[in-house]
Amino acid sequence: MPHAIRLLVLDVDGVLTDGRLYFGPRGEALKVFHVRDGNGIVQLRRTGVVVVVISGRRSPMVAVRCRELGVQHVYQGARDKLAVLRRLCTRLKVPLTACAAVGDDLPDLPVLCAVGLSFAVADAHVEVLRAARFVTTLPGGQGAVREVCDELLARRARPARAPTARTRPR
Repeated sequence: MPHAIRLLVLDVDGVLTDGRLYFGPRGEALKVFHVRDGNGIVQLRRTGVVVVVISGRRSPMVAVRCRELGVQHVYQGARDKLAVLRRLCTRLKVPLTACAAVGDDLPDLPVLCAVGLSFAVADAHVEVLRAARFVTTLPGGQGAVREVCDELLARRARPARAPTARTRPR
């Protein structure tokens, strides 16, 4: 890995949540986020890693949760996630090789293939599992993001170390 990871890109549905969508009579009513994922994000941000959320869907709950966690870069309704990431990286002067990303489904593939370090959640689509450098042991929405944060925190402490037992190289 030529650069230390300076930016982490997260998808929402299937990564920060379990991918299920709950609809009530007035539209989308509920998303469930795992508190450990949130704690991992906060810890990672404290080390200076920029956390970015890029989602193909729009949801007011995502904006609320990201505000709670101090995630300032939130892009919803993104049709081309890689284009969004490229613009942000240019603005922040962060090379794609210094980015990590977590995904679960086909819209995440361009980002996963472009960044320096890619992760798939355990229950990701088979093509995403093949493309990712690491696969979490936990599924999306159930602590997988915390595993990724722990891995990145460990790499910051000891850059030349092997992956943790929680994330497994593919």
